[in-house]
Formats: sequence, C-alpha cells, structure tokens
Amino acid sequence: MGVDVPTTCPRRSLVCFCSCFGRRGGPPPSFETASGPDQAALRTTLAAHGLRLTGSGTDPLERERRMGLDHPRYLAMECHFERTNPWGRVMMTGTASAQVCVDAGTEDGPLSHGSRWRLLHLLGPVLVAAFANSPLLDGRPTGHRSTRQLVWSRMDPTRTLAPALDGDPREIWAEYVLDAEVLCVRRPDGLPWTAPPGLTFRGWLRGEGERPPTLADLEYHRTTLFPPVRPRGHLELRMIDAQPGEGWQAPLALVSALLDDPAASDACLDALEPLATPSYRDRHPPRTELWHRAATLAVADPQLRRAALACFALADQALARRGAPAARLRTALSAIHFSSRAARRHISSDSGAAPCASQGPRRSRSFVYLL
Repeated sequence: MGVDVPTTCPRRSLVCFCSCFGRRGGPPPSFETASGPDQAALRTTLAAHGLRLTGSGTDPLERERRMGLDHPRYLAMECHFERTNPWGRVMMTGTASAQVCVDAGTEDGPLSHGSRWRLLHLLGPVLVAAFANSPLLDGRPTGHRSTRQLVWSRMDPTRTLAPALDGDPREIWAEYVLDAEVLCVRRPDGLPWTAPPGLTFRGWLRGEGERPPTLADLEYHRTTLFPPVRPRGHLELRMIDAQPGEGWQAPLALVSALLDDPAASDACLDALEPLATPSYRDRHPPRTELWHRAATLAVADPQLRRAALACFALADQALARRGAPAARLRTALSAIHFSSRAARRHISSDSGAAPCASQGPRRSRSFVYLL
C-alpha cells in the first residue's frame, strides 16, 4: 500500500484520506491478517510526518474550517454546498465515517436486492445509535452523540436524504439520480467545474445545461450523491461514525452477519419493522424524528436500544452458525450495555442533555472504507 502525505503540514492540521478493506472471492481472511500490514504501513508513514491516526466521527478540535484541496471537483462541491448553509464545509473538513459495503443481493429469494434495500434502511438508525462516536465539534460538546449525522441531515436534501422505500429499488434510485441537483460539470483543464444553481440531471437531459450531458457525466453525477445507503453495484452504508482503533471491525461484522444469513435477515427485519413508522414515509432519513433521536441519544433511547440489542444478538447467533469467532462482536455488545446505562444516568442528572462522554471500543463479500 502506498501512502502519499504532504511533505509539510501546518500545525494542528487535519489530514483526511480513504482506505478500504475487502475481498473478491476465495476464503475470507481474518480481519487482522487482511488489514494489519496496511494499517501498520499507514501508521509508520504518517508518524514520519508527525501525524497519527485517530478515530472519531468529527474533528473534536477547534480550528479553521479550510479546504486544503484544489481539485476542481472539491472546489465545485464547496461552492455548491455553501449556497445554502455552512454544513457542507463542516462535512468536508471535519467529519469521518466507517463505510461498510455489501453485495446488492440476488434478483429474488431470501437474499434479494429488494429485501436488502429495505433491511439496510431500517437498520440505518440502529447503526447510527450503536456506533455514535462524535459528541464534540470545534472543541465543544454539541449535545449529540453523533454530531456527524446531524451535519449530514442539514445538507442539500436532493443528494443526502434517503430515497423512498416502497417500490422497485432500481426505479426508485433512477428517479433519485435524475432529480438530484448537479454538483459539478466537468470542463477542460483550467476551467472551474461549478454547476449552475438548481440544475438537476433531469433538467440537464432536457436541454437546460450548457451542453448535452454524456453517459460519463451521468456516471460522475452518481458519485456526487450521498444518501445513507448508496447503490454502486454494491450497497454502501454511509451512516456509521468513524471508530477508534480496530473498532471498525464491529459494524462490518454486524452488518455482514445480518445480511448473509437468511434466518438472521428475516428475524432482523421483523425486529426492525416497528421502526418503519408513518413518519418515515412523510419525511426521509436522516431528517426523521427517529434518526434525530439516534444521533442525539444513541442507545440511551429505549426503542433504539432494544433494536440494537436484538440486532447484536441475531448477528452473534449468525456468526456462531458459520463458525466465525464472535468475541469482538460480543465485546461491542457489552459496550452498548455500558454506554446505555451511563447515558441514562447522565441524562437524568443533566436536565435532558445528551451524553458527550467518550465511548469504549466496539465476515458473502463485504468491505469497509475508512474515511
């Protein structure tokens, strides 16, 4: 693995990068075997430049929110988001996530793409709550266990809200892509990529842009959409806060166990159906009341705590059925018990303020992006 970092960094710099863990067939390696050498190389290279890895969904330090990239994509992105509010800049310069990716599923049967689509969207707020890890921003407690999720909920709704659940996921996603505003228009070298305000891809197809769009434009447009569950040939879960140390292994194990075991998938869907309230259909995640509770209270919320415990128990059973070691998952489950009790004590003694204490540590084809 090659790692490129700046030769010099201003003091108190925040350097963001992306790495991935995955497999494409063959027997699954252990997480430690597959990721250990990469992470060791990364830590060594960063240490040589006076940098170190940390695991938090938001940058907890107070610093100027300044973009260090000059690629036209990111300049256009910054311009697009800042037309409405400052939260896009906060997202780009001060948030990080663990993005778990799984196969999209089969055409039909217990592991169908339709079942996975629904299950993952219902599982979303549980993942937010169970792995909330961003109580600070700019050096201060925010009153939310997942401040990062709150930031995403306040950005451009045409590209950050979840699509509808009812119907064929492929048709729903196609409509979503067409109705999302265009974030950037690629142009020759030296020209800015800034897109006209309010231009959707559907409008671009109908002649509202400066030139006719190409298939490459459509493909690129899809990479600028950021709903909680994003189809990319596989399904990408974007709602999980970055985790400290090796903590990213727990959401990866949890999600893959629930999706790859038909019995666990069915039982999990039954356990999560109470979360599919009418408010979901009225407002789309992450702007629903349930997702707001997940970001604010995490597993201190009784309904989300029950759902999280049920999901962890089902995943534990699924891992046991396939002979996979589940010690790390059980450790994470114990952490949920502990943080939930601590959070309830904090809330009762602090006039309802959400807890901001740090949280303890927390295998079908799955991989994870570390952002």
